[in-house]
Amino acid sequence: MISFENYLHKSGHTNSTIKSYLFANKIFLAKNPMPDLFTYKNVVHYFNSISVNYKNENTKIYLLNGVKKYYDYLVDVGLRDNHPCKNFNILNKRRKDIIHQDLFSTKELEALLNREERYEMLKQKNKVLISLLIFQGLNSGELPRIKVKHVDLDNGLIFIKSSKKIGQRHLEIHPKQYHLFDNYINKDRKKLLTIETDNLLIGKLGKPNTTDDIQYIISTLKPLYPDRNLNPTTIRQSVIANWLNEKKLPLEQVQIMSGQKWISTTLKYRQASLEQQRELINKWFPL
Repeated sequence: MISFENYLHKSGHTNSTIKSYLFANKIFLAKNPMPDLFTYKNVVHYFNSISVNYKNENTKIYLLNGVKKYYDYLVDVGLRDNHPCKNFNILNKRRKDIIHQDLFSTKELEALLNREERYEMLKQKNKVLISLLIFQGLNSGELPRIKVKHVDLDNGLIFIKSSKKIGQRHLEIHPKQYHLFDNYINKDRKKLLTIETDNLLIGKLGKPNTTDDIQYIISTLKPLYPDRNLNPTTIRQSVIANWLNEKKLPLEQVQIMSGQKWISTTLKYRQASLEQQRELINKWFPL
């Protein structure tokens, strides 16, 4: 029978990911020699019991990911009929910081435009959708609200309506988007329509795309980066971080472009240079 380690290798994980899963599993098995008999209740009890030694929520989430992957393995090789903790999660109550090493560069994001399309009639629409994520840094809730009239090709601007958390703004159209928008709005979109609507993004059934549709479309791109967390949120985070750290745009300008209401929120995306990091270390931890 295939071992857990070989199973991870065959699943296409990187060496560092495999190492983390094996380490978490080693800790789990040390206290639980018969994990194949575990129920959901047993898993919950185990993580409650280790809270004394592992107070950091991130550490417990790290261990839980390893345990979940181990039960994926047991199910896949036929040693279990069910997964006892597939829907068990640990809430991280700490403030969510931006983990820069987990984000995507501009080049990596633009590679998403080269996706293989199952339905030829959706090719232009999906490229328009992805381009709005990677060039304008929109979130998945904003895309369904864009109307055709919000795209001003003559002036090179897209109008984004405000929501409870994000302000309205006019964003520049990227040069790579002009041809996409023009072809889609004037040709492909008209072919897709089955009902009367002014929504920009239309699905294969002729109805406006929803937030769930957008989440699904991005999920089909995950094989391009199998060991990284690719979703509309991390794409938006990456775009904002790239505006600040790659393109060196002013902080106030990035706040406006992203629609964030607080400058402190935008500031989280700024990555200190090595020189700045050394200055901070020398300031607070002098030799």
